[in-house]
Amino acid sequence: MPTLILVRHGRSTANTAGLLAGWTPGVALDERGAAQAAALPARLAELPIAEVVTSPLQRCLETVQPLLDARGLRAHSDERIGECHYGDWSGRKLAELKDEPLMEVVQAHPSAAAFPGGESMRSMYSRAAEAVREWNARVERDHGPDAVYLMCSHGDIIKSLVADALGLHLDLFQRISVEPCSITAIRYTRLRPFLVRLGDTGDFSSLVPRAEPSGSDATVGGGAGAP
Repeated sequence: MPTLILVRHGRSTANTAGLLAGWTPGVALDERGAAQAAALPARLAELPIAEVVTSPLQRCLETVQPLLDARGLRAHSDERIGECHYGDWSGRKLAELKDEPLMEVVQAHPSAAAFPGGESMRSMYSRAAEAVREWNARVERDHGPDAVYLMCSHGDIIKSLVADALGLHLDLFQRISVEPCSITAIRYTRLRPFLVRLGDTGDFSSLVPRAEPSGSDATVGGGAGAP
């Protein structure tokens, strides 16, 4: 079965503003995010990428465009790997959302979390996993069992796919972290998937201890990465 390369979109204007973007239209890459996207073709130069699948949101489309231009590929858009529908939370500041009672559920019991006016995290998890299984079959059919393909998606989607590959309950997925434009790779086989890369950016600056630690809560949506 194929190997899936998961790329989180580059840093966005919402990331740097501390906003939970969700499906808010017009959220683009910021200057650093554009540079991250421009570097992606070189980072993936050794991989024979057969197909590119992307979330339909602008920040993902902008992230894969340099790769598409370099390879002469076209992207397939799939809403199932689009960001979680955060509903009434969309566009709000993450700092404000920390005080919402639902945030405790999102952090500690995400399988029970449903966003007002949006979707549940359980639904997000299910649709993304279903999309990967269908794309695995399609890529294997069209390009063979050893094919490599890429999906460009969002922090919570990628974390949920990693949890699925590891057989983790969704309630544990907040223990996973993927930074902007990080690369995660999952090799699928007939019996089980293997997580072979997780959140690889090639940049260790985000591991430098900070004067003000981030605390134990995961950043909903994935965070902005290293400053």
